[in-house]
Amino acid sequence: MSFANKVVLVTGASSGIGAAVAIAFSAAGAKVAIVGRNESKLSAVAAKCTNPLVIRADITKDKDALAVIDKTIKKFGQLDILINNAGLTVAGSILQGDMMKAYDNIMDINVRAVVQLTTLAAPHLLKTKGNIVNISSISGLLTPAYPAAINYNVSKAAVTHFSKCAAVEFAPHGVRVNTVSPGPVKTDFLENANSQNTWDDYKTMTCLNRVSEPDEISDLVLFLASDKAKGITGSNFVSDNGACIKRA
Repeated sequence: MSFANKVVLVTGASSGIGAAVAIAFSAAGAKVAIVGRNESKLSAVAAKCTNPLVIRADITKDKDALAVIDKTIKKFGQLDILINNAGLTVAGSILQGDMMKAYDNIMDINVRAVVQLTTLAAPHLLKTKGNIVNISSISGLLTPAYPAAINYNVSKAAVTHFSKCAAVEFAPHGVRVNTVSPGPVKTDFLENANSQNTWDDYKTMTCLNRVSEPDEISDLVLFLASDKAKGITGSNFVSDNGACIKRA
């Protein structure tokens, strides 16, 4: 697939899935704008892309979100594809404590930032008849494996449903919106969440007894963003090594 002359904006691009997506789009000929909060990690990803626009920003802040779009348009003159990937998890439960603190932190980045950037990007995507791919999670389809994950699951369910609703509104304008819901993927997610689990623990939660690599998810994202998926919108694509069916 070629993305020559396409401009792609990727949030959460400093590591994991976002980094893999940005590098894959660049390799396919796209002009990429990569967004994240960790400058050193962003620089490492930028080194693997061709002339990327590197934007250090906290997209939970309205001024930063606006700046991300403005800088992308100023640099490249257009926007064809928006990849809303940035996300995190914070432990907190109704009975065990820290519920509202965790809820506010998670919803700000996992949901509100997605809605905000989609809204800001909309006028530019209408001009290019572009598309959006939002990175959700199978957690949005399942009840939490443990109580402290409640807010993460709720946030990802919101992302998946928002994507469907946005797809309905964008469709008459020729703009597609889809979602990718990964299962366990080898990223720095566990480290960032201070989790005691290992990726070997997650293997046992899948039917295929494996955990995905980030480039498996980027392959799916690029397909959905390409003309090969021109008839697909409002859909959620699961790539989870059978984790959902194992819990069914």
